[in-house]
Amino acid sequence: MGEIFDEIELSEITGPLIQKIPETLTGIERHEKMGDIIEAQESGVRLKMRKLLDAYLRKMQQNDASDIDLGGPGCGGKVWYRVHGTKSPASKKSMYKLPETDFLLHNVIMPRQREHLLENRNLDFSYTIDGESDNAQRFRADMYFDLEHLALNMRKIDNTIRPFKGLNLGPEVAKALSLTYYKYGMTLITGITGSGKSSTLDTIIDANNRTVDAHIVIIASPVELIHKPIRSIVRHREVGRDVKSFKAGAIQALRQDPDIIMIGELRDPETIMTALEITDSGHKTFGTLHTSSAMESIERILGEVPVNEQNRVRTRLADVLTCVISQKLVPSLDGKRVMAKEVMMTTPPVQAAIRNNNIGEIYQMLMEGSEHGMITMEQDLKDLYDQGKISKQEAMNNANNKKRMQQLISKTDF
Repeated sequence: MGEIFDEIELSEITGPLIQKIPETLTGIERHEKMGDIIEAQESGVRLKMRKLLDAYLRKMQQNDASDIDLGGPGCGGKVWYRVHGTKSPASKKSMYKLPETDFLLHNVIMPRQREHLLENRNLDFSYTIDGESDNAQRFRADMYFDLEHLALNMRKIDNTIRPFKGLNLGPEVAKALSLTYYKYGMTLITGITGSGKSSTLDTIIDANNRTVDAHIVIIASPVELIHKPIRSIVRHREVGRDVKSFKAGAIQALRQDPDIIMIGELRDPETIMTALEITDSGHKTFGTLHTSSAMESIERILGEVPVNEQNRVRTRLADVLTCVISQKLVPSLDGKRVMAKEVMMTTPPVQAAIRNNNIGEIYQMLMEGSEHGMITMEQDLKDLYDQGKISKQEAMNNANNKKRMQQLISKTDF
């Protein structure tokens, strides 16, 4: 499918559709009308539009891109790709008009999804090309509004699970992540959006799936990589499709005889409290947070609960927290990206620091805790710099503690 299709035929398909929209309609009412028009189209028209989007997604795979963006004024009528961390538009002579991309995106979703989108102004969902076979490529999608027009981001879900050894975690940390050695406890995988948290979680889940006879329940929004049962039963429950919320999925999982519960995102106080409770009841729990360090993760959890509840939650967190892995994807000297991480194990001194609200003391414990597999982000960045994988500037840019990073690099350079 080439340039002629995307530049000419889309306008030919959407031209008659655009003419059906009353000029007086604006805002949500306009999009409701667009949805009605799309749903009234014959399957051949909708299939052509879907094939166009699929062509861009295949091009995304060819370019080794992680993300695609289109629609809304912010894209300037172009299709954008993120390749190895850098986002730029695809070369294209002409540009799409906003009503054309509005219809293109309305065509992707189902009526109930459209209702959710128009009510919440945002929709998370998964998308698949090449059917449901083993070769199917899945994407995590987010559709939203940009100045009253639809915009879309899709992130490619890596079908290849990285080997557990590739995480470069110490033996004590590896034991903490395995159901074989730790039957219960909470592990947090943290980092900003796009830092590879989902890939790390998938690697951990896969390692357990291959080594223990158990029941794993994955609650995600949306479900990304599909794990085939190997030695474990693996349930995938997508928020909005299979279960109403992360909290509901976690509570319901307790009645499903699980050994491991993975909560895709601890995004609100209710879900955080539920995760603590189900871990406290004797389950092994994994979850993610949008935080950049172990200490920030602890502070974030405590900050999400009312002041009068913080002492109780602090004690519970100290009891159930097993491990925190905070990670970043850092541009490497070979033009790709490499993972840098901070690892905290909840040793007795760390437990005491959490209970006594001395969170600031934990950083020193990480620096001196290598025998337990602990490492600070700055120490790991220094190791990557010493190995010639990243530049000094990238090490500084990605450090949480700039002063400490400068001290570590100065020692090496000296």
